[in-house]
Amino acid sequence: MNESITLKNTRDLNLLHRISQVLGFDLSLSDVLQVIVSVTADLMDSKIVSILLYDENTRTLSIAATQSLSPAYRDKPSVSADKSVSGKALLTHAPQAITDIASEKSFGFREIAQQEGIVSMLCVPMMIRGQAIGVINSYSQHARIYNDDDTKMLALVASQAAIAIENARLQSATAAFQEDLLNRKMVTKAKTLLMKKKGMDEPAAHRYIQKESMNRRKPMREIAEAILLSEELQVK
Repeated sequence: MNESITLKNTRDLNLLHRISQVLGFDLSLSDVLQVIVSVTADLMDSKIVSILLYDENTRTLSIAATQSLSPAYRDKPSVSADKSVSGKALLTHAPQAITDIASEKSFGFREIAQQEGIVSMLCVPMMIRGQAIGVINSYSQHARIYNDDDTKMLALVASQAAIAIENARLQSATAAFQEDLLNRKMVTKAKTLLMKKKGMDEPAAHRYIQKESMNRRKPMREIAEAILLSEELQVK
């Protein structure tokens, strides 16, 4: 086997291993995605790599992470999922390869591409349970015909990024659920106390806390905590 091919394969494996390792670190989602785009830029020999997440409400894709330091690229507006190369990859669940960005009518921000010196791109959807949640884009400084190996490599990275995003969303949903449960428990305790001390029924106790929340412009949980604290101080 050619020694240069062996070295490249070893390097690629090491870079992929680095991506898999970072998924186990206690890092924020933004930090994980930043590592992924930085490593992928080396892996794909790319000028720019970016991860774009899909917003179903606006049907747009926005940059979530990129290793590009250019303000013009980092701050570019969201792109329409219905009128862009990235959107086509997202909606069709199929990779999109563009050899010459300048001649591709569906590619937006050609001026930025020219300023950044990027010529070709490969876009792969990030999939979770058959649903595309975004895309990962790899841009080249020279005209490049992406082959099957290139697509498979970026698709592998896309799956890792999708796992990181899904895990972060699940953790966020779990934290929100636990917070909501704690709020409900606190309000229930306060209502029980009002029912016992003031002879209110449950609806009246709930309305009392709700009214205090509106009058004081504070969450119901804070009102409930104040009621319980007041009772503790009286007992002492």
